[in-house]
Amino acid sequence: MFTQPVIDCHHHVFDPKNFPWAPESAYNPDGHELATPDYYRAVMQAYNIRHSLIVGPTSGYNTDNRCLLDTIKRGEGRFKGIAVTPRDVDSDTLACLKSQGIVGVALNVAMLGTEPFIQLDGLMGRLAELDLFAQIQVQNDQLLALMPLLSRTRTRLLIDHSGRPDVGAGLAQPAFQALLSLAGQQRTSVKLSGLAKFTRQPYPFSDGHPYLLALLDAFGAEHCMWGSDWPFLRATERMDMGTQLLLIEQLIPDEKSRRQVLWHTPQRLFGFTELQESR
Repeated sequence: MFTQPVIDCHHHVFDPKNFPWAPESAYNPDGHELATPDYYRAVMQAYNIRHSLIVGPTSGYNTDNRCLLDTIKRGEGRFKGIAVTPRDVDSDTLACLKSQGIVGVALNVAMLGTEPFIQLDGLMGRLAELDLFAQIQVQNDQLLALMPLLSRTRTRLLIDHSGRPDVGAGLAQPAFQALLSLAGQQRTSVKLSGLAKFTRQPYPFSDGHPYLLALLDAFGAEHCMWGSDWPFLRATERMDMGTQLLLIEQLIPDEKSRRQVLWHTPQRLFGFTELQESR
């Protein structure tokens, strides 16, 4: 067993038997991707994952958050969630989601392009009023188009999957430098996750390591967290929870920093309360 307690800050759950796929879903998980809440709880037990942040998937469910909310409700305090909502979602709906364990809303720029998001001041304002995160997933140079929006709003930001940089463009690429420029603001945190989504190499995805380490150096462990991306939708090679945890252990050899990333930072940001497990 992985002995250090862990909070997994990015994974999905699917239960099509009880929560059928949304009609507008462009991709429905199948085979090993059919990851039920009950199965994930067994994964938690196997790898000492005490809590998790479940991300509502566009695959299968899109803006249907029923499976996500049901999993949180039955989780006995182990789960929080990131919801997928329409971009014009109102404050009352957001407040209702927050009361059910939702801590933020996903802005899936990597999937939908930048145009729908560059003038999203209304939603960002509503999220800020409720102290909810805008979880932003971009890739390559997309963050540059969003920087004016981020600079004129005060919403808490959660950068998904390490910003999914272009590993062929180097650390000096403008979009990655823009991401680093968000460090030092108490409102911005980063998930050290998603290596398999932007690497050009097989495991251990060595070409992506410098980007994760640069983010950790810039933001500090107090604003970084880890996520598995389980059950590894559309993976192009074999993926396992154990190897993801092994990799983060190797990338962050300092035990204090690793414990901060794997436990203390998400515990503080998302309000997990089991203090006896935070030693």
